[in-house]
Amino acid sequence: MGASRADKELYFKKLRKLIAEYPSIFIVNVNNVGSNQMHQIRVALRGKGVVLMGKNTTVRRALRTIIPEHPSLERLLPHVRGNIGFVFTATDLTEVRDIVVANKVAAPARAGAFAPLDVSIPAGNTGMEPGKTSFFQALGIPTKIARGNINIVSAVKVVTAGTRVGPSEATLLNMLNISPFTYGMSVVQVYDQGSVIAPEVLDVDAPQLVDRFLSGIKTIAAISLALKYPTIVSVAHSLVNSYKNLLAIALATEYMFEGAEKAKEYLANPEAFASAAPVAEAAPAAEEKEEEVESEPESDDWNYIIHFD
Repeated sequence: MGASRADKELYFKKLRKLIAEYPSIFIVNVNNVGSNQMHQIRVALRGKGVVLMGKNTTVRRALRTIIPEHPSLERLLPHVRGNIGFVFTATDLTEVRDIVVANKVAAPARAGAFAPLDVSIPAGNTGMEPGKTSFFQALGIPTKIARGNINIVSAVKVVTAGTRVGPSEATLLNMLNISPFTYGMSVVQVYDQGSVIAPEVLDVDAPQLVDRFLSGIKTIAAISLALKYPTIVSVAHSLVNSYKNLLAIALATEYMFEGAEKAKEYLANPEAFASAAPVAEAAPAAEEKEEEVESEPESDDWNYIIHFD
């Protein structure tokens, strides 16, 4: 039964109020999320975020009434599909994202359900009687009977991620008390102050941002220098290159300026620069070596060899 007109108007007002109050919205997928799990997520988000659910048709209609006031919300419409909901927040996005995805519930394999990950049965004693060997044979799982129980010889993958769970696989996993899947909210997209971004962007930390920023600056500087088009990031390089050119001219001619004096002195008398620092550093090392030689005691073996000769 569809929602009444009064319920829809109430939903429109609530959505409008939340959009005006919170600058960021998580679009979350709620497949296989039960009511009790949803309650736990709401409690965990208390004071940090608000969860709002609704039918997709109602959500789209409500958004279209608000888009004239907030045009950037039109970017949300393509993502309103499937079993989704909204989480509104004004706090740190990474913190709220972690709270949303942290609430997971273990679930058994159900026949016909899509597997979110690979499932393998480990080797070892299953604790099952030999009469149930047919389940393993149907799946091609090697077994042996030991001490009256079925033992799996080696680990076997029975479900592949992205495929549907078969009836035999689901029955066997349930008989072994294996609940391989976990279900909870997952973030589909993030709306932040008018921009829609992928949730993976939240995993980019400050050092990565700095590295990418510096890489961009280097690229711009290289392009500017190649095109001889001055920009803020290339001015420093242009000044250094100009200084190098001026210094080269001064060294090749009689032209002199303050910055070229030391370079010309070095070219005129390189021995004066080479004989100062290295010798001073080498002298203490030589003295230490002499001290080591003088202080080294003569061994008994050496005295014996001299005496023998």
